[in-house]
Amino acid sequence: MRAMCGVAALGALISMPQLAIADEESNSVAAQQAINSSEPILSYETSYNLIAATQRYEQIVANGGWEEMTRGAYGLQKGDDRGHVRALRRRLIASGDLEDTGRLSSEFDDELDGALRRFQARHGLQITGILDQETYLTLNIPADVKLAQLRLNLERVNQVVGELSNRYILVNIPAASIEAVENGVVERRHTAIVGRIDRQTPILTSKVHQINFNPYWHVPKSIIRRDIIKYMNQDPNYLTDFRIKIYDANGDELDPRSVDWSTDEAVQYLFRQEPGGENSMGHVKINFHNPHAVYLHDTPQKSLFGQNRRFHSSGCVRVENVDELVSWLLRENETDWSLPAVDAAFDSGERLDVNLEKPVPIITTYITAWANREGVVSFRTDIYGFDEAGRVDFASAQ
Repeated sequence: MRAMCGVAALGALISMPQLAIADEESNSVAAQQAINSSEPILSYETSYNLIAATQRYEQIVANGGWEEMTRGAYGLQKGDDRGHVRALRRRLIASGDLEDTGRLSSEFDDELDGALRRFQARHGLQITGILDQETYLTLNIPADVKLAQLRLNLERVNQVVGELSNRYILVNIPAASIEAVENGVVERRHTAIVGRIDRQTPILTSKVHQINFNPYWHVPKSIIRRDIIKYMNQDPNYLTDFRIKIYDANGDELDPRSVDWSTDEAVQYLFRQEPGGENSMGHVKINFHNPHAVYLHDTPQKSLFGQNRRFHSSGCVRVENVDELVSWLLRENETDWSLPAVDAAFDSGERLDVNLEKPVPIITTYITAWANREGVVSFRTDIYGFDEAGRVDFASAQ
């Protein structure tokens, strides 16, 4: 009997870490589900939701906001038991991420783990349940700053919501995300990589009119000047390794060794990267007319989609699971462009251009705060400084 009890006790000890992991995974799923509603970021309903959120945050500010987390809270996670846990509880209660039960335990339990993960999801952070540096800094943004964000973004939403069509793509730059919307419902969401601070993704409206499968990449002169020359000085084999060819004005191919890389001579030539796995546009390019020469595309650098701050491009937008977006865009074409058909086109490696029989509107915008009908409020960092500048009207930027 004792032996059996010992076996049972050992089994319980072994299963405890697995149960903890299961609870944490469940908390992450719940946090993600809280923000993944079917409502688009831009809609009349978003406007109503923002009004309600603004009123709630006005009350939070009137009540004194929330306390600042001290450095002692840094690194807190489930299982910790110390005084700083109480401060974290008070902070998450103030922002509505944790229910106020009147109990301020010093134990970092499953309930607090779920609340912190919810906070991370609402702010576009990696959902870890750990009070890491990004989470610590975000927790310490004052409530009045959040309130100002809500008011400013309500103006932005109201300005463009009347221009929305039944079917469109929305690229939200601060969130580095994409929504494919039809009849007021988000049918697809995609993680994206957008322009860095010094090479911003432009704010515009246009229509997606063409899909290029396995495209060439014609390197913009700005990238030749800023990047290619530097890379060639660092590694003379760079162009060869990445299958980028140089052509003169007559269309004749040049040997990279014939170019003086200590000068800007290279800018006068055409640089073209061959289709393939290492192509900077990956397997597909999504075209829409605009004066900035930007587009949506695939990428061979898939690991970047897992980062908190996805601002790495030179202005174009890289799309995770881009094959699914391409299939959605081509859905109105008579030819079958189901997901297997798109993937087959990718795998073939063959160059193919497909026009959309019904072009789809695309909007790139700058929304750093929004809310859904469940009252969940999402915020993003003011990466380009447009909030700080109080910028609402982007029409002049198109």
